[in-house]
Amino acid sequence: MQHRYFKIYKPYGYLSQFITNERPRKKKKLLGELGDFPSETMAVGRLDQDSEGLLFLTTNGKASAEITGNKIEKEYFVQVDGQITPEAIERIKFGVAISINGTNYNTLPCKALILNERPVFPERAKKIRDERHGPTSWISVTLVEGKFRQVKKMTAAVGFPTLRLVRVRIGNETVKDMAAGEVIELPEFLY
Repeated sequence: MQHRYFKIYKPYGYLSQFITNERPRKKKKLLGELGDFPSETMAVGRLDQDSEGLLFLTTNGKASAEITGNKIEKEYFVQVDGQITPEAIERIKFGVAISINGTNYNTLPCKALILNERPVFPERAKKIRDERHGPTSWISVTLVEGKFRQVKKMTAAVGFPTLRLVRVRIGNETVKDMAAGEVIELPEFLY
């Protein structure tokens, strides 16, 4: 079988899956609505319904396992509530305690920094809020692990809840110049 590889810019409001087990199916937006994919296609990892950005799709389970393992970097640009402090960034870098399925977990050390300029992304389907509700700031967080809602839990643990989360990079692939909902077929994943 010839495997297929796709990168997509997952828009806000979509689930990172192709089918839902809900009966009757609620009006959930699924990845399959973004393109014509082979029936064996799977999402490589997940992004929450309200998260956006780079997501890989493939028919190759081995490639999926390699990417979701703890070796490939995943970078996120995160808009947080308030003016994040250098101290909070240092805490994120060295790992923070979060809860995973009711169990305490200390995140692995990672890369984190404050972004001096607001990144430019496609307009989101649902507005976050405006300046009347107080300041916000943008940070970059780069992980090799990917626990359930990890980045959001990390920013909350240091006192700066996530307002918007966009995955911008997996390994060497980025969302640079992609539109929300855009699908690009690749010959393979370069990570």
